[in-house]
Amino acid sequence: MKNLDSLKQHGDLIWSIANLLRGPYRPPQYRRVMIPLTVLRRLDCVLESRKDEVLALHKKLKAQGKDAETIEKIITHKLKLPFYNTSEFTFQKLLGDPDKLAANLANFMAGFSSRARKIIEKFKFEEEIQTLEDANRLFEVIKAVAAVDLHPATIPNIAMGYLFEDLVRRFNEQANEEAGDHFTPREVIKLMVNILFTHDDLVYEKSKVIRIYDPTCGTGGMLSESEKLIIDPDSGLNPSASVYLFGQEYNPESYAICGSDLMIKGEDVKNIAFGDTLGTGKSKEGFVDGDGHPNERFHYMLANPPFGVEWKPEKDHVTQEHEKFGFKGRFGPGLPRINDGALLFLLHMISKMERAPKDGGEGARIAVVFNGSPLFTGDAGSGESNIRRWIIENDMLEAVIGLPDQLFYNTGIFTYVWIVTNRKRPERAGKVQLINGCDFAWKMKKSLGNKRKRIGDGTDGTPDHIAVLTRLYGEFQNDVRQRVAEVQTNVDVKRDQSKSLFVSKVFDNRDFGYLKITVERPLRLNFCVSDARIKRFRNTNFFAELILSNKRKDKAAMAADVLEGKALQSAILAVLDGMKPAFSASQLVKNRAAFEAQLAAAFATAGVPLDAKLKDTLLSPGSLAERDPSADICHDKKGRPEPDPELRDTENVPLPPGIGLPLPLDYDSPKNKGKLDVEPLLALVQSHCEAYLAAEVLPYRPDAWIDHGKIKVGYEIPFNRHFYEYEAPRPLDEIAADITTLEQDIMAMLKEVTA
Repeated sequence: MKNLDSLKQHGDLIWSIANLLRGPYRPPQYRRVMIPLTVLRRLDCVLESRKDEVLALHKKLKAQGKDAETIEKIITHKLKLPFYNTSEFTFQKLLGDPDKLAANLANFMAGFSSRARKIIEKFKFEEEIQTLEDANRLFEVIKAVAAVDLHPATIPNIAMGYLFEDLVRRFNEQANEEAGDHFTPREVIKLMVNILFTHDDLVYEKSKVIRIYDPTCGTGGMLSESEKLIIDPDSGLNPSASVYLFGQEYNPESYAICGSDLMIKGEDVKNIAFGDTLGTGKSKEGFVDGDGHPNERFHYMLANPPFGVEWKPEKDHVTQEHEKFGFKGRFGPGLPRINDGALLFLLHMISKMERAPKDGGEGARIAVVFNGSPLFTGDAGSGESNIRRWIIENDMLEAVIGLPDQLFYNTGIFTYVWIVTNRKRPERAGKVQLINGCDFAWKMKKSLGNKRKRIGDGTDGTPDHIAVLTRLYGEFQNDVRQRVAEVQTNVDVKRDQSKSLFVSKVFDNRDFGYLKITVERPLRLNFCVSDARIKRFRNTNFFAELILSNKRKDKAAMAADVLEGKALQSAILAVLDGMKPAFSASQLVKNRAAFEAQLAAAFATAGVPLDAKLKDTLLSPGSLAERDPSADICHDKKGRPEPDPELRDTENVPLPPGIGLPLPLDYDSPKNKGKLDVEPLLALVQSHCEAYLAAEVLPYRPDAWIDHGKIKVGYEIPFNRHFYEYEAPRPLDEIAADITTLEQDIMAMLKEVTA
């Protein structure tokens, strides 16, 4: 408790210093100054005891003519310092010369070793120094920050990490209009972390080396929360473990905050890469923009990637990797549509899993936050569907937890946590658990942007929703119900507290797969030669193109082509006019073969050639033909019924019960150019599809059939449908009575107004 009180006091003190910025800065902008200054002050305190030692060695090495890179290597190795500062200044010394404070502070920042300087530069604090100087606030602010004791003897590394996280959270909430871009609500992170480590034996191994990764790490909240849950000296799952944190972030300020947090904790900042995780392929700061940890594998991964965001900048690089490397790269199963790249981050994370236990490795577990789109967007055979198919058929999807809406700072939509792993417990093999946590919400007293609700964590008078959801996951039970009163939500106090809700369901992997079959119906046409239908023929492209010539450079030849085309047009129309008497009473021919014979005879008698293109045009709907359900079926040259494209339909058929996964169907790739061999799949499912047709289609359309060559496999996770329960509407007499009562109330109020 004493440590918590101390941390709160320090946090409140730094928070109060921000009030000095009022005027030149708006509250949402305070973090631009206070976060980098907190980092600099902590580093100043950390390095204080070794300052003279560093300066002496640096001076000696410089006198020996060593270059900067060599000097840095020697100092970090000899003094065992991950970073250092060669400036003569400290925060206290800076105060000794107020007139040159701005220049000296810049000198102090430039004195850090390259790895620390790379992070600090991302804050762009030099711009703020000038702003503070111009507003006559620089000395006051530096003096106040210098008075805060952030020495490791006062606040140990792990405690300083907690303090720094709390400050980041406070300042991000102050800037709530953009916080969602790089900040995940703490209770969401806590839920993800708790579920990720539940019933996972690896995390408890004594002295275990554990590697954790976040490819969109933002300010590092997920990494810090994971580390805290494992090695916290008082409440950690395994304080003896050695935890190594890795991440990547493309927002400069967020990267600086995350890297600073690691430096503050004494960890290796090189593990946080700067850049676009998916990659643009462009050279950036000495490396090609893309995966910042190409050869690393991890035990645990967490992420809140951008969702609903276009990946056009990365399109060329990602598409090239997909086509060139296939499953040997990161994006083998397919690519989602260009307007939402969320699933690309999940594929990236899967590519960085430790090898599965069955392959001799330790395996990995992933928790990632998505919106609803990755659950169901994309038809069978699409990139999204194929990604879901690959994950589910390889038994990597363990659970999906639906969260309440209005949890995040920049969006009010519902979100979902996916748990993906290649080391499922035996009882979860071949299964996926869906947990409905959409009602586990506590309405906040004050909104923060779009964040109006939180998941209760047992603090500030809230119920411990996180514990309940974690327990539901751990118990892994199907068809679990809870009453609204048990859920404990204050969002709608008038809600029926006795109402029962499904909160957990368990499905087989195959329950999310389906076969998209193409159901055809035959083409049926009637034929007639009348003025109206001849007019339609004259409006066809074929008829118009008869008088077009491609001999643009030879005008004489072009004129000859036009004359020849007009003559052919006239000849064709003459033949058709000659056929009209046979149809003078609007007779209809309902057999295409019979009408085709009439047509061929008329053209032969007139000596006008009836080539295939002309014949097809005359026999097509919109010319001399019309669709007619009472006409005979049209057949192709092999005597098979010809399908009518306008009557074509598709049906989604559930996979057959007991079918083995993965299905024997390849994925689209440059190698097969989208032409997949469906015969192995049909051997397993054709009779199942025919049975579906007989039961669901033929009773209503007896002439229908399946084109099995067009079969596709799709996967979706219809989360809401699985938890939807029909509620009968109120009886009409009750509704009518309510309306009557309202009408009476309105009339009574009107009388009061007019009295």
